[in-house]
Amino acid sequence: MKLSVSDFLKKSETIPVIDVRTPAEFEQGHIPGSFNIPLLSNEERTIVGTLYKQKGKEKAFIKALEFSGPNMADFVQKAKKIATTFNVNKLLVYCWRGGMRSSSMSWLFNSAGIESYVLDGGYKNYRRHIRESFQKPIDLIVLGGYTGSGKTEILKYISNTNQVIDLEAIAHHKGSAFGFIGQEKQPTSEHFENIFGKIWLKLDFDKELWLEDESRNIGSVYLPEEIYKKIRSAQVIFIDIPIEERIKRLIREYSKFKDEYIEFALEKIKKRIGGLNYKIASEALKESNYYQVAKIALKYYDKAYSYGINKREKRSIHSINIPTDDPKHSAKIVLDFYNSFKKA
Repeated sequence: MKLSVSDFLKKSETIPVIDVRTPAEFEQGHIPGSFNIPLLSNEERTIVGTLYKQKGKEKAFIKALEFSGPNMADFVQKAKKIATTFNVNKLLVYCWRGGMRSSSMSWLFNSAGIESYVLDGGYKNYRRHIRESFQKPIDLIVLGGYTGSGKTEILKYISNTNQVIDLEAIAHHKGSAFGFIGQEKQPTSEHFENIFGKIWLKLDFDKELWLEDESRNIGSVYLPEEIYKKIRSAQVIFIDIPIEERIKRLIREYSKFKDEYIEFALEKIKKRIGGLNYKIASEALKESNYYQVAKIALKYYDKAYSYGINKREKRSIHSINIPTDDPKHSAKIVLDFYNSFKKA
């Protein structure tokens, strides 16, 4: 039985999802939370695809059977183990287009006594569904501020009473050249969209959504075009925290990691901060003078952020001076400020 994307995703809240595409396809992007039981390996998929183009569907199908046939028992064992873990005897299955691969595996699982459903249109249709959903209108509030302002932490407190999506947590990156430090490997931009989309689809679109101000990319990950447009046209609450407070935060966050990571990040912005500043920062790092390193880095990042925010409509920017780095208190100030101009 085939399911629409909406029905498939609704059922996925209680039924495990099986992606039968190749490991390479799965790594590029998949439905969040799904398990990979590939019908064909990366190499086998290439061979079958080439044969399909050169000899036609029948030859390709037979070759696919030659590859997958000996693995059928293993496929079933893996599927049963996953279904048992979820305490259900059901599975949701998808491939690229909802065609032969998912239909074949669904047939196999059903034959083995596991009730299985196929995603109509496959992963391709799911991707279309996710990307189209980003066009939904929502009242977006962007929290802006210079590097080291603690915006992510402030948003965590705001999330206690408001809808918030932590873009940097999804991207596994804090945005700057230093943003990779202490983070897991970044997902692909495609999979970033999938993870974001899962959260996005569960939002209440009649309520505000808070996001941190971001550029088009967060490390190697690119924001969906529609979401980036929303961020650039949204109301911005800009928190202006003194540079000394921000330097203290950066020292706390980064000095606990190996200096070689910081040195690598400095190398990446060498041309932008200038050769002399790079030399001074590099020497300061060798002496564990993190204050000097942070001060030089912030001079560049403050200038870059100012350039970006000044390209926005001035009437969309609402600034607040916050004297100390206290995220919980800052969150209250931000919310009170937002509610005051919202009522005005």
